Amino acid sequence: MCKNLFPERMLKRFLLVFCFILLAANMYNCAKKGMPTGGALDTIPPNFVGASPENFSTNVTTKEIRINFNEYIKLEDAQEQIIVSPPLNPKPEISPLGSASKNIRIRISDTLKENTTYSINFGNSIVDNNEGNPFSYFRYVFSTGDYIDSLSISGTAINSLKREIEANIAVMLYEVDSTYTDSTIYKKPPQYIAYTKDSVYSFSVENMKAGTYQIVALKDNNNNYTYEPKSDKIGFLAEPIEVPTDNSFELKIFKEQLNFEIKRTKQLSKNHLIFGYEGKSEATSIDLLSTQPEEFDYRIIKDPDKDTLHYWHKPFIEQDSLIFMVSNKDYSDSLVVKIRDMESDSLEMRASPKAALAFDENFEVTANTPLEKIDADKISILDRDSLQVSFSTTKDNFNNKFIFNFKKEEDQQYKIKLLPGSFTDFYGNKNDTLAYSLKTKAYSELGNLNFTVENIQSYPIIVQVITEKDEVYRELIHQEKDGNKFVFNQLKPSTYYVRVIYDENNNGIWDTGSYLEKRQPEKVFYYPKSFTIRPNWDFSETFILK
Repeated sequence: MCKNLFPERMLKRFLLVFCFILLAANMYNCAKKGMPTGGALDTIPPNFVGASPENFSTNVTTKEIRINFNEYIKLEDAQEQIIVSPPLNPKPEISPLGSASKNIRIRISDTLKENTTYSINFGNSIVDNNEGNPFSYFRYVFSTGDYIDSLSISGTAINSLKREIEANIAVMLYEVDSTYTDSTIYKKPPQYIAYTKDSVYSFSVENMKAGTYQIVALKDNNNNYTYEPKSDKIGFLAEPIEVPTDNSFELKIFKEQLNFEIKRTKQLSKNHLIFGYEGKSEATSIDLLSTQPEEFDYRIIKDPDKDTLHYWHKPFIEQDSLIFMVSNKDYSDSLVVKIRDMESDSLEMRASPKAALAFDENFEVTANTPLEKIDADKISILDRDSLQVSFSTTKDNFNNKFIFNFKKEEDQQYKIKLLPGSFTDFYGNKNDTLAYSLKTKAYSELGNLNFTVENIQSYPIIVQVITEKDEVYRELIHQEKDGNKFVFNQLKPSTYYVRVIYDENNNGIWDTGSYLEKRQPEKVFYYPKSFTIRPNWDFSETFILK
């Protein structure tokens, strides 16, 4: 009997442990199935529950404002998003920054003007602490006087040349009173300020009082509410506006052409100086005032990539410094350049393009030193059948290049060979043998655009085919006798846009405006849709200008 009792006890104990394990596993699975998932994602923005002083209060004298919410909030991009109108200097201290709180505290250090309505627009800066849901475009408004100003204006601010819409354009209004002059926008902040919303180009300036105002739009890159031509873009109306008004205003911003000025000078090599500048350089003269030998000569060349003029001279003048007079229209200044004996530059040739040659493109040769002479007898252009191709050349002195003109045929290959001595530079250096191979496409690989412009108000008119990066790919200029049909043949397959420009001064380029001269930039119109050029395809469109 004792021998049978032990296995029976062991069996009962095993069954008890087994049942316990099953029960524990079942409880775990039930608990797992019932674990909370956190519920639905919170998409509700915080709610404004009150302020001290209350929103839209009058006769406010306090320098501290508290704005309360129903949950913890944070301020994101506060420096860019929060706009105080009229601007305060110094800017108010706003918290919390970088932490969460149920209220916003605003401390004002500047002196508040009497009988003035202030508005603080928070843009999209207020978000809840957990999910970042924005409480968009909340405005806190108060007045130091007996009432809240309630007038407003609205309109659009767009780029005058570029296709894309620029975000965060500051629209500023200056009260035109006895103290206002055209130079005010360079020195003082405006009476009222608003920003275009995100990437939308519309704006609304609210809580204004009746009066006469100069309206200006700025791409205010320094965020200081004043116009700095070197960094900012500007748009303006030539005449002040009267508020109240039912008019909607359109402002076209542009980058002003800076006045010419030499900014830096430096010696790069033995006979090579550079003059960095801002503005337009085409009318610049650089005259050596220091004592110079009778055989002295020089060349001035524009840098292709930077606002720099290269000054090459011969012979080398052994002096510690050279004095120059630089002139450009109304600008003139004498400059001293330190000189030391350095190595001379050796001739290095460059050519473009290097592979594919478009039908409207020319083969060009340039160099790192001024090119002086070309010997066409040492240059040959052969087609695929080794037949000679006749060509002519044009010299562009200011840009230091020779341009090759020859007829281009479809699906052709051109071999260009420059024998030693084809080019001679300013110092008598000659090139080594150079060879290039260029190919043209078959017409069937390219497409054509027939573009008709209707309701043209004046000529000449420039029509440009531009890329998605706003680069000019092809352009045509028509006088009135040329009509309104613009034919662009042999375009590379791609997506393009069309830009139309009224060339008001007949100089072949788009000209920017001037705030002080009250001159608007030349008018630009964009065809509202892009179009895709396909191989062996003719694309026709009509654009009715408004």
